[in-house]
Amino acid sequence: MSDRITTPFGAESTAAEVIAGTDLTGRRAIVTGGASGIGIETARALAGAGAEVTLAVRDVAAGERVAAELKAEVAVQVRRLDLAEPASVAGFVADWAGPLDILVNNAGVMASPPRRTSQGFELQFATNHLGHFALATGLHPALAAAAAATGEARVVSVSSSAHHRSPVVFDDIHFERRPYEPWSAYGQSKTANVLFAVEATRRWAGDGITVNALMPGGIRTNLQRYVTEEELARLRAAAGAEGGPRLRWKTPEQGAATSVLLATSPLLAGIGGRYFEDCHEAEVGALSARHGVAAHALDPEAAARLWDVSVATLAG
Repeated sequence: MSDRITTPFGAESTAAEVIAGTDLTGRRAIVTGGASGIGIETARALAGAGAEVTLAVRDVAAGERVAAELKAEVAVQVRRLDLAEPASVAGFVADWAGPLDILVNNAGVMASPPRRTSQGFELQFATNHLGHFALATGLHPALAAAAAATGEARVVSVSSSAHHRSPVVFDDIHFERRPYEPWSAYGQSKTANVLFAVEATRRWAGDGITVNALMPGGIRTNLQRYVTEEELARLRAAAGAEGGPRLRWKTPEQGAATSVLLATSPLLAGIGGRYFEDCHEAEVGALSARHGVAAHALDPEAAARLWDVSVATLAG
């Protein structure tokens, strides 16, 4: 794209490097899944720049351990949030008071065995998309209040290159008729994360709220708890057979860099509805197994349809 955004940073940049010189004093941020992996490093960077950070986590004990570690450096707080349970999301939203400057939708589940929530929703779509959708839409008034006071609020949607594996299959989102395949389910949910950024920016830019999506890169974290070493080896071999680049693992500090860039960088003021990787906007197209953004993830018609379906699903 002719207006593709690039920055001075890259694949090896860290969260600390991209946020250097940024003052977030007085700003408030939420990081879902802030008790592990890149969530910890995202929270560390935001709080280190002066933000008041809330770790929204399913495992409060794990969150408290992270908070205790971070409190030696910065101030953070912990609140329970189970994205797979609408009542938990609703309770979190109801308990939130005051403006919200930054929401990082970071938590997720990857390639899980076939599981359904208590509402009957496929677990990966429910956790990765529906829970974050309900959280962001529920916190819209808080985001709008922050934007009215400071000029902008930002939502960051952590997606994955796995979005290339599947568009949102509207005819059977929850695998009620088609055979369940864990990577297709994951890919569909990660496409949904990008489509959310597209439609939310369209709806909310007038309120001063922008939303972008990103691929953090390959990082060894708890996200891979369902993925065996044999499966990882198979995926690496498949990428090589397709002519794709070798999988290069990032550190958690590097993996958090693009999230932190989207959440804070003045280079992205007023920019929304886009997909980034390695601290740059991705090129459109299935460029390889792990790079670029698929056109189906940026389709405005699919984005609008997904919004309506998400509202109806959560209302039902």
